[in-house]
Amino acid sequence: MTHIICRQVIIKNKLGLHARAATKLVQLNQEFTSHVILKQGEKTASADSVLGLLLLESAKGKTIDIEIEGEDAEDAAEAFVALFERRFDEEE
Repeated sequence: MTHIICRQVIIKNKLGLHARAATKLVQLNQEFTSHVILKQGEKTASADSVLGLLLLESAKGKTIDIEIEGEDAEDAAEAFVALFERRFDEEE
């Protein structure tokens, strides 16, 4: 049975969703079989594309909706939310 999980996160790190943060999301995405989509307003991007994530132009304070579909969607949701909460492991 396929699961669809939706979560909402706020960009907390100073630099927003920049190249290093986008790369971490893509690397995290590779750990799961579920399909992960990030949305900000009218823009959407797959979590398997650094360029797509950069085109979201997500700055600090912006809200991102994460939609995950697949067998391991719950685990993927927890991992993605945790990465955002940790500010992509950056100092600020």
